[in-house]
Formats: sequence, C-alpha cells, structure tokens
Amino acid sequence: MNDLVTVEVIEEHVVLLTLNRKEAANALSSALLDALTESLQQLKKQTQLRAVMITGSGEKAFCAGADLKERKGMTNEQVVETVEKIGDTIRLVEELPVPTIAVINGVAFGGGLELALACDLRVMNSNTKVGLTETSLAIIPGAGGTQRLTRLVGLGQAKKMIFTAKPITAEKAREIGLVEEIAPLTDLMASAEELCKLIAQNAPIALRQAKKAIQEGFNTSLSSGLEIERLCYQQTIPTEDRMEGLEAFKEKRKPVYKGK
Repeated sequence: MNDLVTVEVIEEHVVLLTLNRKEAANALSSALLDALTESLQQLKKQTQLRAVMITGSGEKAFCAGADLKERKGMTNEQVVETVEKIGDTIRLVEELPVPTIAVINGVAFGGGLELALACDLRVMNSNTKVGLTETSLAIIPGAGGTQRLTRLVGLGQAKKMIFTAKPITAEKAREIGLVEEIAPLTDLMASAEELCKLIAQNAPIALRQAKKAIQEGFNTSLSSGLEIERLCYQQTIPTEDRMEGLEAFKEKRKPVYKGK
C-alpha cells in the first residue's frame, strides 16, 4: 500500500479505502492513481471481503477530479494517456466483485464524480455538491462519466449536468437518483457503515453473484439478462452457506456465513 491511499479494516469483512491528498482536494495525480490501482488489485484478491467503502481525506473534498496543475505541463499525447489511466483505474473499482459504496464527504467534480459513479452505491454529505464540470474546461468527461451517469440518472438529467457543467446539491443528487442516501457530514460515515453492516451480514458468494448478475445483465436484453441471472443463481446452489441459511431460518437464528 501507499501513503497516498490507505486501506483500513472497519469491521470483519468491510474495509475503508481513503484517498490521501487533502492538500490537493484528493485530486487524481499520476502517483495517486498508481497507489489506488495497487490497492484495488490487492482488494480484488481478498476472498472474505464483503463490502468496500471509498472516501477522501479531510472534510472539503471527496475528489476534485484530475490534477490540473500536473496536467498543465503535459503534451497532448500525455494528456490522452493520463485520461486513459484514470479510466482504467476507475474501471478497477467497478470490477471489484463485492459491493462498493462511495462515501462522498466533500465535493466530487469531474473524475472525482466518475470515481463515485463506478461504485455500486453512493452516500453523500448533505452540505456539498457534485458535478461533471469538464465542458467548462473545453473537454468532456473522459473516464466513464458520459456513460455511467446516463445509465444511472437517465438521458435528460445526464445531458443537463454535462452540458451546463453546473454542480448540483445533495438534495438534487438524491432526487434524480445519483446518490442513494444523504446525511450531515457528522453522520455520514456512520450512515455508510450501517449500510455496509446490512450488506456484510449476507452470504458473500450470494453478494458476488448478485452483483455479477446485475452488472452483466443491465446492458443487455431481458432474455440475455435472465440467462445471466440463471447462471449466477446456479453458483449459489452447491454452497455451504445456502444450507446454513436454510438451517438458520428453520432454527430462527442469525446465519453464520463463511463464504463456502
């Protein structure tokens, strides 16, 4: 791991990944992207993991997006390479096999919001704003924003956010379905942790297969999606956890799942 990114075990099966460039609003420098990639690759290997929270250090910013000071000295080719690097890193977030929650503690602009969009769920500080502000800088979202935002909130709302480059409030973000929950900053982490607890109490193999079925089925036809769901469901049948769930239900107790 790297000082630019910390990974902390919050409780059994749940970790918190924090971007640590508070002095730069947690902007995505090349070094931070390298550290984030390393951390995500390590998390992907953890078979007992059930949920991951991602946040930014400090109280002002979740992530302000690309490091524009670093980018100012780049050639056109280097800019293209860097944007692709951001996109590849964010894709690693999306590809984590367990549920992920973006804990948006402060502003999330450009690549910062694109990072949050790659998570499965988003919990947001009720006193901050988020936005895809790239068109105001004569570029467009280049790390998945035009695609993931549209799929999440719909064509019209995504076009409005991207075309105007205007950040929106937490209330508006919840209204259009961009975030699932909002809370004051003082309660934000507790809200995210409670959500993680609800997730982590469930069977890990089932969680992974549910995420796979949703992710892979969303952008295909209904018939294809149903086939994906059927195959993912089959993966849960021979597990010890499934039998534990049935026994626990019969005995009226809380199941103890082991990911087997």
